[in-house]
Amino acid sequence: MFRLLTYRDKQGDNRPGILVDQSIYDIGEEFISVLEILNNWATTEPKLMEIGERLAQHPNATGTPINEVTLAPPILFPGALYCAGANYADHVLEMSGKPPPPENTKPYFFIKSTRGTIIGANETIHLPKYSNQVDWEAEIGIVIGQEARNVSEVDAMDFVAGFTIVNDLSARDYTKRYDVPFLFDWIGQKCFDTGCPMGPWITPKSAIDDPHNLGIKLMVNNEVKQNSSSKEMIFKCGHQIAYLSQHVTLYPGDVIATGTPAGCGMPQKDFLKPGDIVTIEIDGLGVLSNPVHSS
Repeated sequence: MFRLLTYRDKQGDNRPGILVDQSIYDIGEEFISVLEILNNWATTEPKLMEIGERLAQHPNATGTPINEVTLAPPILFPGALYCAGANYADHVLEMSGKPPPPENTKPYFFIKSTRGTIIGANETIHLPKYSNQVDWEAEIGIVIGQEARNVSEVDAMDFVAGFTIVNDLSARDYTKRYDVPFLFDWIGQKCFDTGCPMGPWITPKSAIDDPHNLGIKLMVNNEVKQNSSSKEMIFKCGHQIAYLSQHVTLYPGDVIATGTPAGCGMPQKDFLKPGDIVTIEIDGLGVLSNPVHSS
């Protein structure tokens, strides 16, 4: 099974590619970008599956080893990045000291900026000068593959192309503003440059048996901070897609970050600092690792 990605060639240009057996193969002769592929997912996925199977069975196929390639964010850049808040019971408890909301509660979302905020695997997180409390959040990202509006929860997963890893970084000392009546500072907290590592690629939905049974692990300098499973989600993927689609049209290439489990740094006042390396491993989705520098 292939993985869909964007990589940078020797000239620094972004190119679409697929990963097969730890080698990357350029598909830029057939497709302009990953977004173009997602815009036509119903027809491009079977074609990419055929290409991937042919390469896997061809002993003389010459790709580029993954460790010799610079990866970009898999999508340059999502039209929208929706982020679920308070979607793991243990995270709700650690952050608020309160039990999870009752079953009849609706999902809670915010929007994160994309261009400038999203970076790829191994790219550098630059801590914003205004914050001393940048925290990590390991999340599964849903990649939309078909326009969705007013879809049902039963049908919602039919609109998914695949999944990726998202690190929804948060400047905890800018969570709230008390000089205005609206309280939350979403720009300061969530939208700083390099504040959303994403990648390393898109894993097609067909390669994941159950997105609600994936191990999620985050490490800072090889020390495990988060170690949980997507089975702990309060609102499952289909529920989140259906809910969002009642309010906004979801388009191919949009990403939904589905929330983070317990293990964030805020409760222990443990935050990222220059020189750290933060790494996320999610079953079936790969490894997303990024060094941390000051701005």
